[in-house]
Amino acid sequence: MGTSRVGIREFRDDLASYLLESDTPVAITRHGDKVGYYIPARRKRSDGERGALREVAARIQRMLAAEGISEDELLQDYKSWRKGGHGESEVAV
Repeated sequence: MGTSRVGIREFRDDLASYLLESDTPVAITRHGDKVGYYIPARRKRSDGERGALREVAARIQRMLAAEGISEDELLQDYKSWRKGGHGESEVAV
């Protein structure tokens, strides 16, 4: 796994690309001197993983539709659950 070099201004200007798309460490430089490294912690998903996630999402949508539960209702139940109201209208998915 190689390390690419990038100037601090370019790194800042293209930060989103580096955070979301980079799969190798990046040495960040200023006036040619290394000032730090960005080491990606997230790996890209394979086509198979993306397909599996799409299938799960489709299954969940079908299950919610079959039970007559809207996305807004599901979100509200989730927020309530996160606040500690675990016993309130839980959705069995």
